[in-house]
Amino acid sequence: MPAVTRVVLAEDEVLLREGLVGLLDRFGFDVRAAVGSAPALLDAARVHQPHLVVTDIRMPPAPRDAGLRAAITLRTERPDLAVVVLSQHVQAEYAAALLDSGDGRGVAYLLKDRVAELGEFIENLRKVVDGGTVIDPDVVRRLLRRPADPLAALSPREREVLALVAEGRSNTAIAAGLRVTEAAIGKHVGNIMTKLGLLPDDDTNRRVLAVLTYLHHRPDSTGG
Repeated sequence: MPAVTRVVLAEDEVLLREGLVGLLDRFGFDVRAAVGSAPALLDAARVHQPHLVVTDIRMPPAPRDAGLRAAITLRTERPDLAVVVLSQHVQAEYAAALLDSGDGRGVAYLLKDRVAELGEFIENLRKVVDGGTVIDPDVVRRLLRRPADPLAALSPREREVLALVAEGRSNTAIAAGLRVTEAAIGKHVGNIMTKLGLLPDDDTNRRVLAVLTYLHHRPDSTGG
């Protein structure tokens, strides 16, 4: 994390925008611009080159998702730009779109209610600036909601490989541990992604979603 984090903030509700500016200033962030529309966000981010963008999803001129689209545009231009999007409601498709931007790292999708939990909110901002990925638990539950166990289609070996992926191991490390070739592990991982219905748009994001699926549906999981 940089010594001083430059921030561009986008929120069309004036009171919330000013409140967020005060909060970020209080915790040592350098807010270079606070704007109220998606075009202004694009302009401010290009001028100030922030480390972090915090934006509402719904922004003028297209209230449905203009803020999100602006954030994704900025991530296309600068894949290393950390982005936190705030939403009033759970919209799993928006979280998926955000994960598909850049390399899937340095992003967060948070419900606005979480802003009131100041310590956690600031911690999440810092985590994202450091390259972490934070998705609101309610959104994760929506993303993982399935009518049946998606792990049922996996072979025992594929389940074993996915469990090791969930431990954060690379294909190389998994291959060494199981005493097989890395190509064999790559084939297993490809089969896992296909069986879980994760399209090959971004390998980093697919691994993240595969791990989330495993943690939610493994036999000792309490989630449901």
